[in-house]
Amino acid sequence: MSQTEIELIKQAIQTGYVEGLQNEGDFAKIDQGIHPDFALLIPGQGNELQQRTLTEWKKQIQADLAAGRLPRQPGNQVSIKFLLIDVIGNAAVAKFDFYIGDNRGYVDYQFLYKFADGWKIVSKIYHTY
Repeated sequence: MSQTEIELIKQAIQTGYVEGLQNEGDFAKIDQGIHPDFALLIPGQGNELQQRTLTEWKKQIQADLAAGRLPRQPGNQVSIKFLLIDVIGNAAVAKFDFYIGDNRGYVDYQFLYKFADGWKIVSKIYHTY
């Protein structure tokens, strides 16, 4: 696992997820760091598992942009603190704390693959604090 690959993984997450999805609603940044077949896996009731696709998330972002909820204002922006990055070949997992302003809200586990055009987030699970 090279330091360069770790930095590229961090950059994909920072650009695609933090800046693109969470703070700015910038579709070019989202597409730069997140694979089109991305899936957010959400625990439901009992043993149910719900899935949110990138297409569904982008529709929500369009609504948030139209309503003025994005881009986020200073003090309400998302930031992350990396806790772990593990890489084997073209597969990686990143674990990080997710903050809104100063409040830690989640721990994310994001799964990435390295494609011809770089590292892309392909899936995410999380735990709410």
